[in-house]
Amino acid sequence: MERVVITGLGAISALGIGADHNFAQALAGVSGIDYLNLSFTRQIPGCVAAQIRYPLPDLVKKSELSLFDRFSLMGWIAAHEAVQQSGINQESGQLDQSGVFWGTGMGGATTLENGYIDLFIEGKNRLRPLSIIASMNNSPAGQIALRCGFGGTVNTYSSACVSSAQAIGEAYRHIRHGYANRILAGGSEALLTFGIVTAWEAMKVLATADPSRPAEASQPFAANRSGLVLGEAAAAVMLESLSSAQARGATILAELVGYGASNDATHMSNPNPAGQARAMDMAIAGSGLTPTQIDYINAHGAGTAAGDATETESIKRVFGAHAQRLMVSSTKSMHGHTLGAAAALEFVLTVQALRNKAVPPTAFLRQPDPACDLDYVPLHGRRDQQIRAAMSNSFAFGGSNVALIVKDFV
Repeated sequence: MERVVITGLGAISALGIGADHNFAQALAGVSGIDYLNLSFTRQIPGCVAAQIRYPLPDLVKKSELSLFDRFSLMGWIAAHEAVQQSGINQESGQLDQSGVFWGTGMGGATTLENGYIDLFIEGKNRLRPLSIIASMNNSPAGQIALRCGFGGTVNTYSSACVSSAQAIGEAYRHIRHGYANRILAGGSEALLTFGIVTAWEAMKVLATADPSRPAEASQPFAANRSGLVLGEAAAAVMLESLSSAQARGATILAELVGYGASNDATHMSNPNPAGQARAMDMAIAGSGLTPTQIDYINAHGAGTAAGDATETESIKRVFGAHAQRLMVSSTKSMHGHTLGAAAALEFVLTVQALRNKAVPPTAFLRQPDPACDLDYVPLHGRRDQQIRAAMSNSFAFGGSNVALIVKDFV
């Protein structure tokens, strides 16, 4: 079987543009969270979000913008960065053996909601002609493949918060078993619309903000945590067979060695520690590593009452006594919960933690929940750490669980 390596990273989130910039901000404990400002005339008072508040880079011709929803534009920005770093271009060859695996939870939410406003509020009798192309869930994957000239398999995964983790994991399997030489994998999400946020608010799972400190609203593992903070983002990784990367002299950033996927099969929204543990166990079993060789976990850590305590329990089940020696942090405390893009963004940050031997904090964690009693790297990041291998956890409504493991390439 082929070894699978990483040759490119890309990211855009409320923390900024670029994988390196996102990691630097996360390591410094900078929050991208503030009060939500919707383009719609109606607002949601008191609602906070990890919203991108700067203009998106101009990577698409104006004549082509009607083909893109916001989640596709963001997806192409992250993918473009990863492809550029990898050095793959039209002259690289093997483009028919290069594919795109992408994840999203809500797809073209902005295009759909704007269409509903046009029809049901404004009373218009027609929509923008390319609404279907812009809003379909596989639009980012198709646009990325088209613009990169990748003629291999193009797949889209939509499994709520594990969507982009599945995209990365299944791309890993695809390359490992020889079905492709390279796959650009990741995810994007842009769901900060009035209708979608209101639907989340109805579930009573969104965090309430202290008016004096809205940036600190996301507090995973804290005793006073009040829920998750929605965000928007995109992130991408260029995965490549070791033989392909070495043949073209690519710089190898890390090696992806483990992927585990499971389902709780117990409840649609209440997490189960046994299901989460199965995903982690599967990832470790396939990695060739022992649990004690993993030094850092980028936790799912969404900030919900049930979710954080369940993840703490599942980590203890898998790692035993080593759980107390692990560094575990939730970067959602800074970039929010970006749903279908969350796993890819957190995986990119995990790879960078491994490469930089530095761990981003669980920012604003001043008073941990007694039920969450692991080393959650509170308040401040840590530099100069021993990180031989790292895990990224992602869990989702529907009971889906994914764990990914990366290690230094040697």
